[in-house]
Amino acid sequence: MDQGTCKTVIRVGSRKSELALIQTKFVINQLKELNPEIEFEIVSMTTMGDRVLDKPLPKIGEKSLFTKDLEVALLSGTVDFVVHSLKDLPTVMEIGTTIGAILKRDDPRDALVLRDDCKQFQLDSLPSKSLIGTSSLRRTAQLKRKFSNIQVSDVRGNLNTRLKKLDDDSQTIGKNSNTNYSGIILALAGIRRMGWEKRVSQIIDSDVMLYAVGQGALAVECRIGDEFILEMLEPLHHYETVLQVVAERGFLTRLGGGCSAPVGIRSTVCLRKNAIFLDGAVWSLDGSEELKYSSSAELADKKVIQSHIDQYRGEDGEPPKKCPYKQPRQFVGVTPGKISYLDLDIALKLGTELAENLINQGALDIMNAAKDTIHSAIK
Repeated sequence: MDQGTCKTVIRVGSRKSELALIQTKFVINQLKELNPEIEFEIVSMTTMGDRVLDKPLPKIGEKSLFTKDLEVALLSGTVDFVVHSLKDLPTVMEIGTTIGAILKRDDPRDALVLRDDCKQFQLDSLPSKSLIGTSSLRRTAQLKRKFSNIQVSDVRGNLNTRLKKLDDDSQTIGKNSNTNYSGIILALAGIRRMGWEKRVSQIIDSDVMLYAVGQGALAVECRIGDEFILEMLEPLHHYETVLQVVAERGFLTRLGGGCSAPVGIRSTVCLRKNAIFLDGAVWSLDGSEELKYSSSAELADKKVIQSHIDQYRGEDGEPPKKCPYKQPRQFVGVTPGKISYLDLDIALKLGTELAENLINQGALDIMNAAKDTIHSAIK
């Protein structure tokens, strides 16, 4: 970067939870390696999703529960960019903001953390009526559909809070057996970032439980016109992860779902086959109804991509000052950086068409019924 235009201090927005701060510091360390002359300052804050803990997430009745407060700070200039767990970001971004970087995805699968006296079990072998905690409609629907031996109950709070609840229940076994959790379901990536992998009793394969859109990936959100920050963030973009995320967010956008919708996904980019693969599903809240579909698409030929890039270069072989990757086009809220529009278009189309297939099977009816049930519970 041009040191003559560098800002001396970059202010980075983050939630106050331990996991959020770990993730934010990870991103900052990546940027420091590339920009040792820049200083970074973390500005942490609580969000509505952190403050309201006495209701299940869908019943709070607000969107952007874990991002809105941070985006207000971003748009007001209080911070220069914000680090998010990508799965918390809505598919429709706040006006004036963009995802400037998506880092390499960690394992997106879910994990089961069991109480000490239950660690010999897995989901399918837990005793009848074992209570499993999760705040996710997606996880709840899949658990209810596939495991008749367990019961599911909402559990809120950050990772520390939820694990403390599980540990406290270990100390009160038998005193109130109706509310003791046998285990909780968490995102594996978050557990690993916290250094708690030894607590994992079972990594739930994606054949058993599809994961959330964007799960396992970190996103950096910034102001859409801040070229200095966008240029700084661009090297963090991870090619395969960006394609996966664009396909997944395209899928969810077409379905009209939010972060709390009973929707699951799985995506893979295979460089050897030069292809992207996508599985998606929609469930009723109780898991009794399921619509599922799989599809794939071949990515653009690399010679075609190079030809597409060359047409923008000048006589000296260098891109013009306003490079094509800095044009304002967005892909479901993602600034493409140097990733080919051709591949991004293919990924977005794949996600959209997968959703359309489910819609043709009646997915919107299932989702609308779920939303109606949630809305009636809010009133």
